[in-house]
Amino acid sequence: MDRVPVLAKWQPEILSLVRIATALIYFEFATAKLFGFPYVEMLASVEPFTLFWYAAIIELIGSPLLLVGLFTGPVALILSGEMAFAYFLIHGPQDFFPIRNGGIEAALFCFIFFYIAAAGPGAWSLDRLIMRRRSH
Repeated sequence: MDRVPVLAKWQPEILSLVRIATALIYFEFATAKLFGFPYVEMLASVEPFTLFWYAAIIELIGSPLLLVGLFTGPVALILSGEMAFAYFLIHGPQDFFPIRNGGIEAALFCFIFFYIAAAGPGAWSLDRLIMRRRSH
C-alpha cells in the first residue's frame, strides 16, 4: 500500500492545506526581515538593498500569491529556487548536514515549494477557480 486509503480521496484538499500552511509560515520570514514582526534577533537587522532584503521582497510577494493559490506553479518554482540558492550560498558552505549548518528550513521549504510547483495548487485556489470559469 503506497497511500492511506482514507486520506487518498482528500489528496487535492490536503495539498491545498500544505500550500496554505507553508505560505503562512514562509510569510513570517518576510515580515520578520522587513518589519521586525514577529521579532527574530537574527533577522532584525536586514539592511535595505542587500541580498537578504531582496529575498524578503520575493517572500513578501510570493507568500500571499501562494497562500491564495494564484500563479501557483511559477511562484512555487521561484520560491523553491530562492531557497535552494539560500541553502547553497549561506548554509551549505558551513557544513554538509542541514541539522548542523542551520539550513533545515531552507532545505524543507525548497523541496515543499518544488513539489507544489509540480503538483499544482490543490482543490482550493484562485488558479483552480479561474480555470473553472474559463472552461464554462
